[in-house]
This record gives sequence, structure tokens and C-alpha cells, in this order.
Amino acid sequence: MLRLTETSVAFVTIVRREIRRFLRIWMQTLLPPAITMSLYFVIFGNLIGSRIGDMDGFDYMQFIVPGLIMMSVITNSYGNVVSSFYGTKFQRNIEELLVSPIPPSVILLGYVAGGMCRGLMVGMIVTCLSLFFTDLTVHNPLVMVSVVLLTSVLFSLGGFINAVYANSFDDISIIPTFVLTPLTYLGGVFYSIQLLPEFWQQVSHLNPILYMVNTFRYGILGVSDVNVPMAFAIIVGFVAALYSYAYYLLRVGKGIRQ
Repeated sequence: MLRLTETSVAFVTIVRREIRRFLRIWMQTLLPPAITMSLYFVIFGNLIGSRIGDMDGFDYMQFIVPGLIMMSVITNSYGNVVSSFYGTKFQRNIEELLVSPIPPSVILLGYVAGGMCRGLMVGMIVTCLSLFFTDLTVHNPLVMVSVVLLTSVLFSLGGFINAVYANSFDDISIIPTFVLTPLTYLGGVFYSIQLLPEFWQQVSHLNPILYMVNTFRYGILGVSDVNVPMAFAIIVGFVAALYSYAYYLLRVGKGIRQ
């Protein structure tokens, strides 16, 4: 019982520290995504969307809103953990956690929960902003909530793994710039893959973000380019794989114990 209490306190402490960290600099962590997404709404939704017309039976603004919300959750969940854990590693503060009796799983879950808090908070901000531009109705609340939680967990784990391998501050921007951003833009945020030629539709199905964006869109609008149960299976599989690998890296001290 004492052990459970100690681990619970450790977990809550890590999460509280992570939340305070990004709230303390909210002008750098919460405000820029809100401004960026507002520009997307104005440029893509109002200006370009009026020329595109409907997409899958919905106004173009309505169609892209779920994708933009998910994009903000992905980038902020990932960015929070990669910057926070690498900063802790760079300042050698991680050694204090490693010599403590805190299990590696608690350390990992604490950072992941912190990344989830920032990702979901930004997602809610973007959702509120979207209501100024269009009307949203939720088709399936359970699907919507489940997929956004799983996605924030997945990319928080991805940010943790990136931070473990990073040896400089430049290293923590390589994956978001050259991998995460292209996959996000090609993940069906701004278009339905049904518009693509058959070959490129098949290629698009290799992009895991496509399943997250479309499942979230199904939860809100009720339309999807992918099979929803299969998408959940793929997302859960990625979460399990990344958690196992991140836990292994932390347990053996990869990139941490020198």
C-alpha cells in the first residue's frame, strides 16, 4: 500500500510539473497554435473553401475542422514531451529520477500524461475557435473521445522516443519537420483520399495519421475514408509498440546513462 502511494505521488508530481511548465509559458505553447489554426480556418476554410464547395456532402470548412483539431493535438502532444524530456536530459535532471525508487513505467506515464494534457488543451482551444467559423455536430462521442485520447498518447510516446535519441536541440526538430509534418498534411486533413488516383489511395493507406484523422472525422461528421474498427486496431497496435519500446529505452538507460 505504501508502495502504491509513493508511485501515485511520483506520477502526480511529474504530471503537475509538466502542466505548470507549459502553462507558465502559455504565450509560446498555447497561443501560437490558436493563431495558426485561426489562419487555416480563414484561408483554407473561408477563402479557398468557398471555391472548392462540398466535400463528402459537407461544407469544406466543416470537413477540414476535424483534421485541423487532430493536427493540433498531434503536434502539441509530440512537441511537449520531446522538448520537456530532452531538456531534463540536457540539464542532467533526469539523473534525480533515475536514482529514485520510481519505476520507469511511472516516469514514462508521467511525461506521456503531461503531453496529453497539452495536446488535449490545445485541441479544445482549436475546437472552440472553429465554432466561430462553422457549426459542428458530434456523430459519435465515444469514437471521437477515444481516438483523440489514443492519438495524444501515441504521439506523446513518439516524442519521448525522439527525446531519448536526441543528442542536441537540433535533433528534436528533425522528426517533426521531415516526418511528422509531411505525414500530417498527407493524412487527409484537407481532402478526401477518394479524390486521388487508385495508386495514391493505396499509398495513402500506409500513412498511420490517415486513420487517426478519418476516425476522428467519423466521430464528428459520420464520414470516413477508412474502416473505423480497423483504424482503432492500428492505432492501439502503434500505442502498444511505442510504449513497449519507450519503456525498454528508459529501463536500460539508452541515451540517458552515460
